[in-house]
Amino acid sequence: MTNNKRTEHDLLGNRDLPEEVYYGVHTLRALENFPISGIPISVYPDLVNALASIKQAAALANKELGLLDDRKALAIGEACKSIRGGDLLGEFVVDVFQGGAGTSTNMNANEVVANRALELMGHKKGEYQYLHPVEHVNMSQSTNDVYPTAIKVALHFGIKRLTLAMAELSAAFATKAAEFADVLKMGRTQLQDAVPMTLGQEFSTYAVMIDEDIDRLNEACLLIHEINLGATAIGTGINAHPDYAALVCRKLADITGVPVVTAVNLVEATQDCGSFVQLSGVLKRVAVKLSKICNDLRLLSSGPRTGLNEINLPAMQAGSSIMPGKVNPVIPEVMNQIAFEVIGNDVTVSFAAEAGQLQLNAFEPVIAHSLFKSLEHLCNGCRTLSGRCVKGITANREHLKKMVEQSIGIVTALNPYVGYTNATQIAQKALASGKSVYDLVLENKLLSKEQLDDILRPEVLTQPRCVPPAR
Repeated sequence: MTNNKRTEHDLLGNRDLPEEVYYGVHTLRALENFPISGIPISVYPDLVNALASIKQAAALANKELGLLDDRKALAIGEACKSIRGGDLLGEFVVDVFQGGAGTSTNMNANEVVANRALELMGHKKGEYQYLHPVEHVNMSQSTNDVYPTAIKVALHFGIKRLTLAMAELSAAFATKAAEFADVLKMGRTQLQDAVPMTLGQEFSTYAVMIDEDIDRLNEACLLIHEINLGATAIGTGINAHPDYAALVCRKLADITGVPVVTAVNLVEATQDCGSFVQLSGVLKRVAVKLSKICNDLRLLSSGPRTGLNEINLPAMQAGSSIMPGKVNPVIPEVMNQIAFEVIGNDVTVSFAAEAGQLQLNAFEPVIAHSLFKSLEHLCNGCRTLSGRCVKGITANREHLKKMVEQSIGIVTALNPYVGYTNATQIAQKALASGKSVYDLVLENKLLSKEQLDDILRPEVLTQPRCVPPAR
């Protein structure tokens, strides 16, 4: 930066700013007041784009209503288009943690848009007598309707990216399910041998679990589309034209492509964070299920000599600085950690939403930060899990076959043919002697070899089948 300065004024007095910056005095004070995380709001481009979209929509609506002259409206609109195109992202500098219910974020946006618009009009930054951040850029608006609306528009795009990443992960599991459709293995309950299944059935379950949560996310997204833009301070619409709310909503939908709708009761919509809580709960559900899947992958690949060793995860990196040859399940492990974070973020969102008082919730900044983190990290985690783990999984077919043959669990399949008492005795003898269930059934002449082979066919063991009546 140069040493050149410009002076701006607010209710607290005058302050000097570097001549080059597009933000103004309100943003400067926020920078000084909130040196909390060191993470600027520019880390979330969706939020910046949403703010610019709202300012553009407001300018268009105010122009159409005869409240803002054509030249100012055009300059604001062009400035917003520039920001939405990726320009000036680094000028959105206020910390993600801030008091004031998001006012610092809204002021940051007002000032950057105003100063870029002034340039387009042929003026210098800070010459607010020609176009003012609050009087013109923020016309018919309040932080209390701009900020939550911007969060919701940004969340829409984050949700869409996450659902696409989850669909990729689901497809990867479905592909493996088809590949492993003929691989017989033992299922387990409570980590104990249960009954046979196929590895394909196991992997298809993961695809279904993910698909279900894609549906839940799409449902939560519908709630996010309800906005309070036009509510101004508390939902009464003070200082806004009677037709402004409906008009600005249509303009915003046209600009963003997001099917936003104006809330029926703007007073309720301004104070209620229920849609954020709902979304956070769904993200927690996604995290819990993905973490469970990764727990399974770590268990199934454990070993290689002293664990289950049923599948092989692709080797990504050396696993130890002291144990040569060790390879760890690092991709499922990082997904587990993302899940832990998302679960914690849900707690944060819940407390912040509950802490709202009367006509406004002052804690939407931490709600937004928590939701944006959860969406981004889950999205990145799903893509990493799919591309660097699931797609490269292989099955230890011979080991799985041997485990089924040696398992006592297959005796369950014989219950309808030899009776529960006989099956229990066979299981006890197999456990005590080390002999296979197959050999003991033949030794005790409970079934013929032909009958036994028919009962123990993989396609019979892994799906419903008509059985004899109980003895």
